[in-house]
Amino acid sequence: MAEKIGIIDLGSNSARLVIVNLFEEGYFMVVDELKESVRLGQDMEKDGFLKPARVSETIKTLKMFRRLCDASGVDRIIAVATEAVRRAKNQRSFLDEIQANCGIKLRVLTPDEEAVLVYRGVINTMDIPKGLILEIGGGSTKIVYYNRRNLLNHVTIPYGSVNLTDMYANSGLKPEEQAEAIEKLITEQLQNIEWLKAVDQDAQMIGVGGSFRNLFKISRMVHKYPLDTVHNYRMLTEDFTPVYDMIKVLDLDKKKKIKGLSASRADILPAALAVISAFIKYMHEDTIAFSGAGLREGIMFNQALPATIDKPLQDVLGYSLQTLVKYYECDEKHVEHVVNLSVQLFKQLRVLHKFPRQYIRILKIAASLHDCGMRIKFYNHQRHSWYMILNATLYGVSHREIVLAAFVACCHKKEDINMQDWARYRDIVSDDDLEIVRKLGVILRIAESLDRANSGTVKNVNCDILGDSVIMKTEVESDATLEIKNAMAAATEFRKSFHKNLEIL
Repeated sequence: MAEKIGIIDLGSNSARLVIVNLFEEGYFMVVDELKESVRLGQDMEKDGFLKPARVSETIKTLKMFRRLCDASGVDRIIAVATEAVRRAKNQRSFLDEIQANCGIKLRVLTPDEEAVLVYRGVINTMDIPKGLILEIGGGSTKIVYYNRRNLLNHVTIPYGSVNLTDMYANSGLKPEEQAEAIEKLITEQLQNIEWLKAVDQDAQMIGVGGSFRNLFKISRMVHKYPLDTVHNYRMLTEDFTPVYDMIKVLDLDKKKKIKGLSASRADILPAALAVISAFIKYMHEDTIAFSGAGLREGIMFNQALPATIDKPLQDVLGYSLQTLVKYYECDEKHVEHVVNLSVQLFKQLRVLHKFPRQYIRILKIAASLHDCGMRIKFYNHQRHSWYMILNATLYGVSHREIVLAAFVACCHKKEDINMQDWARYRDIVSDDDLEIVRKLGVILRIAESLDRANSGTVKNVNCDILGDSVIMKTEVESDATLEIKNAMAAATEFRKSFHKNLEIL
């Protein structure tokens, strides 16, 4: 491990600490996190000053963060503050107080710096070439537009979930009237942004921030969605509207009882949802892609892989898989070899399976992580690999691809699909996908068997399809009896999946 860093993000609503291990070769992994609701931006609207009660709450929280960093052996702390501190008239004295009391030097980000970090967090973790990012903070809302993975435009609107809630708290308006007033205000702001009018129709809306995470939790409860992964979750805007309509009319006590909604966010979520609603209507969006990565991940990429400051990652999924292979301490040479052989087999058997090229991604995920379950135990490690893939931090990949890859990895030993497990994911995969999993599972099983001794003995494979047989010729460096014997044990499954006899020479 190269270094351990602490990243503190002090927003208008909450303060977050993430502790990150930076590894050699530009990889990183989050190992701890702490979040507190400090409401630093509350009641600022009247005079522009951070209030003493909020400041002392923040100092208490940051002291706690400092203690955890010291106890965790953090080498250095990167602490940034956003909108509330940026706007505060008592900014200087606040920063000095934090430095004196907590030993933490806070850097106030400019709106440009903040937007760029959010963009970097998204672009290096999502495989969406053209996007329109909406990030709702406590004191401001950012809109970032990129195309062909290049940042084109961004803007910061000085309204977020905390200050919007404050503005209408004592207005005498009913909850739904407050939501309507916020929508109207945000729509007026959007109408003043000239470049928004020229955004491509097919740019994907991407939601970032705590309000979107809460919206995911509520949506997951409503739809009984089986995967607890906010990153790359997709929500139709027609499914957003009923959630918004339900929440905007409730009083605070009822909102606090909503499953999936954190009590500390219950009072400010309606304002955030009103911002989302105004944006959806103005931009005629039909789907929201959720990003679990934003500003803090932007900082992580800057620190771990400084090259991403100039140019985003080209292969988001590849980088993510490499990170996990290293983190799970898999045999990297074996993984590389199995991935290579799997892809060779996929291409050479295409005339039989007829899968389009994008299915190689599923095979690559399964082949890269097929042995990660050994971190739990060797016996039945394919079952543990299945679970770990379903719950890993995988970037640049859809939820469907994650689920399919997990089941493919589970098939790399002689094991068929557990239909009870499969039924749990029926909202993400279909019965037609069973055939895909079985065929890719056989390919992975043979590829893995052909490196049974983890020695790279079998260099390449060439398949000839002759009548009702597939003749697999191996190019070997030394005796491959073990590998070929192991691979031939998959002949029965191969025949079931491909309706051909298998011979390996």
